[in-house]
Amino acid sequence: MSSHEDVELVPDVTVEHLARAVLFAALTAVLAQASIQLPGGIPFSFQPFGVFLAALVLGPLWGGFSLALYVLAGVAGAPIFSNATAGLGVVAGPTGGFLVGFLLAAVAIGAVAHRRVEPRPVTTLSTPVALGALLVGMAIMYAVGIPWFASVQGWSLPRAATFLAPFALGDCIKVAITVGIVRVGGEAIDRA
Repeated sequence: MSSHEDVELVPDVTVEHLARAVLFAALTAVLAQASIQLPGGIPFSFQPFGVFLAALVLGPLWGGFSLALYVLAGVAGAPIFSNATAGLGVVAGPTGGFLVGFLLAAVAIGAVAHRRVEPRPVTTLSTPVALGALLVGMAIMYAVGIPWFASVQGWSLPRAATFLAPFALGDCIKVAITVGIVRVGGEAIDRA
């Protein structure tokens, strides 16, 4: 009989973070399908919930990875963007800046909320910190999304900002709901 020693090629915590990142990418894809196509080519969707939750739960590294995975899968052809769209054309289109903004926002939200690369338990995030982090992320989404939209549509920046302003109100409501979910369900999220 020979004895052997187990070799841990990848630490368990890395596997756990990777699995959670994949789950949040999938959640974002599912939430993107809960959308309403509005005039002007902008869907009102629940996609930002996936961005917000991934960043608050996974932190900057794994939250960003989760959204990068989501965007890359959509670019590769998986119909996971709003209204089951996919491909590079979606990213190059009017709403592509928001998809890029999702990735940048996830990194920023995670960095502000956790103040380190590794995520902290969400139960340790104070409400003001979580709220501030989400508002920073939302600002980044719009800072990338509005100029991109204006450029693709051939509109002025003020015209695009005015057109997209009502969506910001909806996203502020999504921020508040996300904070509530994290406050109420934080212990369950940390155990998952």
